[in-house]
Amino acid sequence: MTHHSTQSPQFFLTAPSPCPYVEGQFERKVFTHLVGDRAPELNDLLTQGGFRRSQNIAYRPACEHCRACVSVRLLVNEFEPSKNMRRVIARNSDLVGTAYSAEPSSEQYSLFRTYLDSRHKRGGMSDMTVLDYAMMVEDTHVDTKIIEYRKRGPDSFITGKGEGELIAAALTDRMGDGLSMVYSFFDPEMEDRSLGTFMILDHIARARAAGLPHVYLGYWVNGSRKMAYKVRFEPQEHLGPKGWERYVPAKG
Repeated sequence: MTHHSTQSPQFFLTAPSPCPYVEGQFERKVFTHLVGDRAPELNDLLTQGGFRRSQNIAYRPACEHCRACVSVRLLVNEFEPSKNMRRVIARNSDLVGTAYSAEPSSEQYSLFRTYLDSRHKRGGMSDMTVLDYAMMVEDTHVDTKIIEYRKRGPDSFITGKGEGELIAAALTDRMGDGLSMVYSFFDPEMEDRSLGTFMILDHIARARAAGLPHVYLGYWVNGSRKMAYKVRFEPQEHLGPKGWERYVPAKG
């Protein structure tokens, strides 16, 4: 007989630290641990309630004077790519994404490092070691995959896998109502491919194929240039005081 823990999760609050997105603000997070046989169920509930997962921790902002971070999820069944997005899909039609169980590799870490050093030199992850990276990928108690993107090779139509060097990768949770993109990274030299956009479009296609209604993109911060790309994918819902509501962009 399986023992199911009926214990409610315990939540903790972090100490304030300078906010990486809004100048002059301090961020605090509320977090809980995702462990044990109820972790997938809890992860679903918390993600729907605006939490994000990092390793076996679910967290969300709990800042005292700021509500800038807004949870975003895309409505898969109504999504239509823009003309520019169709160009991105065409430009990357030579790539194949293959989902593997969440196991780190030195090739992934090498690409991850290149990406961080190029794009996020001063970010919170900039000093991550190979061990930290391994923990980020494999320390999960939910249904997590790492999707590796490589070029289509002569045997890809048989194996269903790309060949050659790793070009991009996404760490993704499969939940009851969608896919949650935990973290993605790519070769920064291949700027003309718009790989970040391509991976989101690929996740929309994967969610649709799996009959899942949402792709969760984490937080959008209005006014943050780093986050601006998230609102280009329409239609989408934002989590507000009344729950999930359809986002209507401001005109002008």
